[in-house]
Amino acid sequence: MVKNNDIKQILLEVEKEMSKVVVGQNDIIHGLLRAVICDGHVLVEGVPGVAKTLIVRTMARILGCDMKRIQFTVDLLPTDITGIMSYAPKKGFEIIKGPVFTNFILADEINRSPPKTQSALLEAMQEKNVTIARETYGLPIPFFVMATENPLEVSGVYSLPEAQIDRFLFKLLMDYPTSEDEKAILKKNITINKFEDYDLKAILNPKKILDLQAQAKRVFTSEIIEEHIVKIVKETRNKTGEFGKYISYGASPRASIALYIASKAEALMLGRDYVIPEDVKTVVFPVLRHRIILNYEAEAEQITTDEIIKHILSKVNTP
Repeated sequence: MVKNNDIKQILLEVEKEMSKVVVGQNDIIHGLLRAVICDGHVLVEGVPGVAKTLIVRTMARILGCDMKRIQFTVDLLPTDITGIMSYAPKKGFEIIKGPVFTNFILADEINRSPPKTQSALLEAMQEKNVTIARETYGLPIPFFVMATENPLEVSGVYSLPEAQIDRFLFKLLMDYPTSEDEKAILKKNITINKFEDYDLKAILNPKKILDLQAQAKRVFTSEIIEEHIVKIVKETRNKTGEFGKYISYGASPRASIALYIASKAEALMLGRDYVIPEDVKTVVFPVLRHRIILNYEAEAEQITTDEIIKHILSKVNTP
């Protein structure tokens, strides 16, 4: 078992190696690493051109894992993701596995495909299995999905089914870089440099990642912290008060589980073997922002889920 301080140092090395290619976006990188340690999936919302694809490609290389990208389009079929049984003369029937058979999947602009295609990832994300022609095949582990969606487009896009969006452990919001970071991007961008020129080294590998995931589960969470997590999630279902009137549906028990494991991973990344309230506060926004369903009144008044979460945190006393 790796010591907690050593884990903190290893993850700092990963972030340092990431900085060879990716400028800024430290919160996104930290959030993605946390998701990997949680064995969870991430939905990233951000405008085009802010390096969403580059971050995943770079992280996959540094974590010593394979990565494939699926560009979601309106004509993409479920079998284009999972695979298909094909017949070839002289060979007979054979299974052709789809791009989902890898460690890291980048589901690019996932909301451009209809729900039937989006849902092709459901079994893979939850069970780490894929069914092709009535046969079930296990996926490589670790298995991690990062899906991106563009918040600017409203034409030719589809809302993600609630059952699928709840499978994402985190929803991260990727913003524009700072002026200083954007200046550095001019010299370091991948348009004028080849990806191979950055000479990235693998800090981890699949076995080490699985060890980190197992160690995160062993991080101690006191009963007081557990009660705090339950109170936060329960408050998302409270439809009374100043902000409660904007909530159609609160978070499910899956959100409580997500807060529980995410706070453990956050503690581990900071070199601790126990969870403190600040760990819960750090992960509460990415865990809950896609699980609180707002009504039309909230949309009309431009109320966001992050505002609802801030209000909830102000109501629930920190232990």
